[in-house]
Amino acid sequence: MAAAAPAAAPAPAAAPAPTVPAPQVPRGQVDLVDFIDWSGVECLNQDSSHTVVNALKQGYRDDEGLYLASDSDEQLLIYIPFMQVVKLHSALFKGPEEEGPKTIKLFSNKEHMGFSNVNDYPPSDSLNLSSDHLVENKLVQLKYVKFQNVRRYAFLSDTQECAVHVQACLFSCNDLFSSFQPNYIC
Repeated sequence: MAAAAPAAAPAPAAAPAPTVPAPQVPRGQVDLVDFIDWSGVECLNQDSSHTVVNALKQGYRDDEGLYLASDSDEQLLIYIPFMQVVKLHSALFKGPEEEGPKTIKLFSNKEHMGFSNVNDYPPSDSLNLSSDHLVENKLVQLKYVKFQNVRRYAFLSDTQECAVHVQACLFSCNDLFSSFQPNYIC
């Protein structure tokens, strides 16, 4: 009678892939998605299958498979009107390191901007994003004094190399609501 072969040791379980925690609304701030006037949101040069709604709307922006992508080149011009005056404090931009935005020019209260005239306006602020910002959900602190009374917000994003792939969140301080009753918008 032959002896039974010893049972093979079970293979070690694969280590779970590291995950980046979902972005949280920072303490003392509110997510401005509820204050966006969606009827006026515009995005120039967006891919028709990866639209601005994917990047901004709650629920959509948390799904890694849904994102905003540029269509024909590396730039996007996004126009976001609010239904009331807001104070912008910080922003969150997510995307793959190699396809996410590298530079972002922010414009406060500018209307009717297009690629033909965007360089006629000085930006309210300019950002250079690192991989920490894009991949690890690191907040970008804005120059708060430049974004105190924002009715309209636009940004021009540029990867410098290839198509832009981005998801975004905008945050404001809770004291935004101290002087009036907000109408919840979205």
